[in-house]
Parts: sequence; C-alpha cells; structure tokens
Amino acid sequence: MIASAPSAALRAPAPTDSSLLAGLAEAALAAGVAIRRIESEGIAAHLKADMSPVTAADGAAEEIICAALAKLAPGVPVVAEEATSAGVKVACGNRFFLVDPLDGTKEFISGNGEYTVNIALVEDGTPVLGVVYAPARATLFAGRPGGAFRALRAPGAPVDAQDWTPISCRPIPDGPLVVAASRSHGDPATDALVARYQVAEYIPAGSALKFGLLAEGRVDLYPRLGTVMEWDCAAGHALVAAAGGRIIRPDGTPLTYGHADDGFKVRGFLAWGAGALPRPAD
Repeated sequence: MIASAPSAALRAPAPTDSSLLAGLAEAALAAGVAIRRIESEGIAAHLKADMSPVTAADGAAEEIICAALAKLAPGVPVVAEEATSAGVKVACGNRFFLVDPLDGTKEFISGNGEYTVNIALVEDGTPVLGVVYAPARATLFAGRPGGAFRALRAPGAPVDAQDWTPISCRPIPDGPLVVAASRSHGDPATDALVARYQVAEYIPAGSALKFGLLAEGRVDLYPRLGTVMEWDCAAGHALVAAAGGRIIRPDGTPLTYGHADDGFKVRGFLAWGAGALPRPAD
C-alpha cells in the first residue's frame, strides 16, 4: 500500500529554512529522550529480515519523529527506516523527509555512545536540510543552505538556535589527511582506497557522527564504498554540503536520493572537505 499526501489545500504554509531546521532539531531532541530512557532501562535487540539489529528505541524514536514531522510539514511524505523495513511504501515526490531514528544500532547496543538520530529534507533528489543528533554525547549538528552548526543539547532540551555555533569543513591539506571510516561496517574496498592515501590520522566512528567530524573540520575525507541506505547518509550529506564540503558517488556522479526502485540503497560515496577531491598518493 502506498501512502498518499493530503491535498495542497489542506497544507499549512511552508516554514522558512531556519524555522524548519529548528523543527527538525526539536524532533531529534525529543526522540533522544525516548532513546536514552530505553538505554537506561536495558536494551533488548532482535534481528530484522535483513539481519540487522533493531531495538525498541528505534521504533519509539521513529514514532516521535514522524508525529513531529506531520505537524511541522503537513503533506510532506516521510521515508523512515523502520516503516520501510516493515513494508510501508511511500510515494516520495520531489520533496520528502528521510529519517533514520537510530543510526548505529550496533553502537547503541554496545554502549559506546556513537549513535545518532538523522533527519533530512530532500528536494529534487538533493538533501537541503539535515540534523544529526548524538543523544549520548548531547551534541547536535544541523545544516541548511548557507550554514552548518553545532550545539550542545541534552535530549529534550530547548532548541534555541540563537546560540548554535557555526562550523565549516577545513580546506584539504597538501600533505597527509585525517580520514574517518566506519567502526562496525568496514569493507575491503574502502580499506584498499584508504591505503592509497597518506594518512596522518585514522578515526573509526559509528553512525553519522563521521559526517559531523567532517563538517566541523576535524576530518578531511570520509570514504564509504560499501552499500548503505539513503536514510544513513542524507542528513549528513546536507550537513557537509552546508559546511562547504562535497559528497559524490564513487564513479564521480552526483549522489541523489529517492530511489525507491532500488530499495533506497546508496552504493557507496566519497565525502570530503573544502576544495578538490584529494588524490591518492600512488
């Protein structure tokens, strides 16, 4: 069954980029409350059909976020990980939300705190607004056209975008690079690519936190050649682009979103800071 959007006559006026981004941040902070509560009570996980783990926190966070988005932007479709995994099909159109209510479930289960809540608004295949929130670290990243930001926010805290700190990607250095890569989902192709670079520091991290490291100028390059899902990276894509960085497919073509016919898969990407894509040393 395909979910349909309400008619345009029933939709509320569209909020500005800034107010909509603040609304996405509020939804992520609210989801963080449920996630931290379940984390404190004890985590029970089971496997989905694709053999990836899921917990009660994934579902609770997704329910909170989807309810918030329905009020914030009535009529805009929402593609959310758990609903999609359960077989819900959404007609995306040219404007829709992508939601990963708990990115890095393995990190959540392990207790290392490297998990995030990811919410992105996609327009014409490109993520234009994104929030990446790390509840265990009380750290919020947010990006919109013209600016990227970081703020320290405990779950459920007021958004108060007035004191968000602007962040930006740093220029790619001439020498060795700082490289981020997945802590729990490494793959041989990505390892082989990283081995071709001069690496000053290698930072393994879980979830979309790696996009935050790139956007705030702590990392130069984040390659991922293995297949991921659109909701894993859309919010981080919007954040990095807002911070002055770039993300493309491994073949050099633009990374776009809304590919329901391919199961919302992203078959690898290269993300880097300000400037040209760094060339391998060999």
